[in-house]
Amino acid sequence: MAQTVKLLIVDDHPVVVSGCRSLFASDPTISIDEAVDEKSGHRAYLSKRPDVTIIDVNLPDLSGFELMRRIRKDDPDARIIMFSMNDDPAFVVRAVELGAQGYVSKGDDPRLLIKAVRKVAAGENFISPHLAKTVTFSGAAIRANPATSMSARELEILRLLGRGDKIVEVADALGISYKTVANTTSLLKQKLGARNHSDLIRIAVEMGLN
Repeated sequence: MAQTVKLLIVDDHPVVVSGCRSLFASDPTISIDEAVDEKSGHRAYLSKRPDVTIIDVNLPDLSGFELMRRIRKDDPDARIIMFSMNDDPAFVVRAVELGAQGYVSKGDDPRLLIKAVRKVAAGENFISPHLAKTVTFSGAAIRANPATSMSARELEILRLLGRGDKIVEVADALGISYKTVANTTSLLKQKLGARNHSDLIRIAVEMGLN
């Protein structure tokens, strides 16, 4: 008999959540809770303690990477699947490095999400076959992608700057000091070869972070 799985889906697109519910509707061993952003997702995780959490990379407030970081800080054993339109192999690698047990593209066959949930619930890892293949054959491109050399916090700060947030707004969103964000911004300029703030925004957009 299949293992009963408590599933939390964090995605702000009603069509996606509805599709996930329909996907698992015929399976009585799957119970689903949902959240629409980082804050509600974090609260839901702490209160529901799901077996598997599916997180959209591009959430409306903070990113799915930041939510994963916060969840794993509270629960190092959390089992997380990143769910995204971003098929960049560097992001797949980064997600796994940051603690994700699974990565599924929104463009994949929906049945792969079912497989991913079962695999991750059982303590295994799962990456969509075409993404795994892309990662395997994209070594040079992955190494060249700035995301591979950035911490989760750096990625989040760059993402927030890229969507137009000011340093004070980034600090407030992340609950850290203005000085920390300003220092990280300076380091990011050096690391990414950005001449100015506008350059950082351009790089964030080109990386698909916003």
